[in-house]
Amino acid sequence: MSPKDAPPPLPEPLRGEVADSHTHLDMQDGTVEEALVKAASVGVTTVVQVGCDVKGSRWAAETAAAHENVHAAVALHPNEAPRIVLGDPDGWSRQGARVAGGDGALDDALTEIDRLAALPYVRGVGETGLDYFRTGPEGMAAQERSFRAHIEIAKRHGKALVIHDREAHADVLRVLEEEGAPERTVFHCYSGDAAMAEICARNGYFMSFAGNMTFKNAQPLRDALAVAPLELVLVETDAPFLTPAPYRGRPNAPYLIPVTVRAMAAVRGIEEDILAAALAVNTARAFDY
Repeated sequence: MSPKDAPPPLPEPLRGEVADSHTHLDMQDGTVEEALVKAASVGVTTVVQVGCDVKGSRWAAETAAAHENVHAAVALHPNEAPRIVLGDPDGWSRQGARVAGGDGALDDALTEIDRLAALPYVRGVGETGLDYFRTGPEGMAAQERSFRAHIEIAKRHGKALVIHDREAHADVLRVLEEEGAPERTVFHCYSGDAAMAEICARNGYFMSFAGNMTFKNAQPLRDALAVAPLELVLVETDAPFLTPAPYRGRPNAPYLIPVTVRAMAAVRGIEEDILAAALAVNTARAFDY
């Protein structure tokens, strides 16, 4: 294993306990138990395991049922919806090549997400939203239809809505306004600027910051973090992606949350203990656990 692929070292533990509000344990090396033990050793005692398709959402629900400190979110990722409707001849997603299933296939998948969302250890519906980075114009209708359906599911079951918003800020905010956002709405891997953070704050939307807020080119994210109300701020890994500096490009995992927490505390100009305590309370409030 080259140093570039090696897992980063354990950071100095946080003095308080904190939650990883968004992770993908099913995409990480090692067992769930190993990941949880390693995370707990540095103060990351709770994780929200997020599904991106039907199979991953079932796995998230099962994993949350088996582990007291794991909560599940279930959904069809914005890029999954067009793959279901239009097919995926390149097999880019983890399921390999797929044929077009049309709107009926999307309805079937949403029915299963709805069933999973009713389970008690499923605390969120997500990650859903819009992604104009990977999906071209032909996939936008399927994405938006799926997003609207997830908003309705979240509201009907009283669950948090977890949003994936990539290069689609205005449309995400528009759809939330048109549908009426659930009581608890989380912008996962917050990617907007300070002006958007003010809009989110006015609406009471949570903003979850990931390791990319440490990247050199991420000043707009740091500006957003600086103005976001403390009671609406969360932290996440989105592991195995978005590993914080100085480990960018190496595999991410929940145990690296302290690296991001310390970078966030520096941006806010507050003690890491004060930030960690707020993050713990906020995550429990956002996901109602």
